[in-house]
Parts: sequence; C-alpha cells; structure tokens
Amino acid sequence: MSWLASRALHAPPIDMRALRARCPFAMGVGCASVVGTSLWRSSSSSRRAAAPFACLGISTHARLKEAVQTDKAPAALGPYSQAIKANNLLFVSGVLGLVPETGQFISDSVEDQTEQLLKNMGEILKAGGTSYSSVVKTTIMLADLQDFKKVNEIYAKYFLAPAPARSTYQVAALPLNARIEIECIAAL
Repeated sequence: MSWLASRALHAPPIDMRALRARCPFAMGVGCASVVGTSLWRSSSSSRRAAAPFACLGISTHARLKEAVQTDKAPAALGPYSQAIKANNLLFVSGVLGLVPETGQFISDSVEDQTEQLLKNMGEILKAGGTSYSSVVKTTIMLADLQDFKKVNEIYAKYFLAPAPARSTYQVAALPLNARIEIECIAAL
C-alpha cells in the first residue's frame, strides 16, 4: 500500500527492509511522514506554513521506559505497573478506590470509590512527576452507567478546565467487583 501511495504522489522509492530494521514500530508513521513531506513539497511554494504530517518516533526499547511506583497508592493487582513513563508521557494503569494501607475498598458507594480512586491517581501522578493539570486523556469504566452523573460531580473537582479528553464505558465487571475504575495519560 505504501508503494502505491508513493507512486501516486511521485515520492522517491523507500527501502522497506532498511526502514523495518531501523524502526520496526514506527515504520507506518515514517511512511506517512515521507508521503506527507513529498505531498507538501509538491504543493505551492507560496504557502509553506507547516508540514501536513509530523513524524512521531515511539521507542519500544526497554531502557526508554520507566516504571513508576508509590506506596501512597494501592499496589498493582497483577503483573503490571502502576504507571509507565515513556516518550514524555505518563501512562497510569486503571486505578480503583482501594485504601492503600488496607487494600480494601473505602466503601461500596460509587461516590466514595471515585473520591478514593482520584486521590490514589493523584499520588501516582505525583510519583511520576506530574499532576491532574497535565492529564490529557482519561478512560472511565463504570459497573453501572446510571452512576455517570454522580461520578461527573466528583471528577470535575479534580480535572479543571480545560478538562482532558475522556471516554466512559459501562463494563460487565471490574476487578474486585469495583464500581469504578479510571486510567489516564498525562504529559510530562
């Protein structure tokens, strides 16, 4: 497909074996960048404000990612990290409303679990060197979508304008029969 796109735009041929060997994960992005650059160069030279594509290099090398861990938030329930730093971003795993000292839910109410979960998330963000104001995306998983309004009232106290992008889903079940789980991505 990239060959077809490069031929249609009269872009120079790309040695895909060499590209795959040097950056296997970013190959698709690299192709888009080359095609976009060729398209940009062939456009009118009077309007060159910005290139149409930006190349985003994402590394999968183990040394370029760092686990974040704090005792001020509940430990991970399985073989995963509380958060990972990579490429100037902090990826926070799903957080539950557990009390860090006991490993038990603060209560059965969605309001209490949401409040505790967001306190836990704040500690993970702090351990990662950032805060709520740097969060760019959250994903909320609810056991019951009827709790949406209750969660929004508490969520709004932590994420001020401009609020991060967000997705909210009702799921079949959550770990430990939680009422809510939230994960996020923050800029560093």
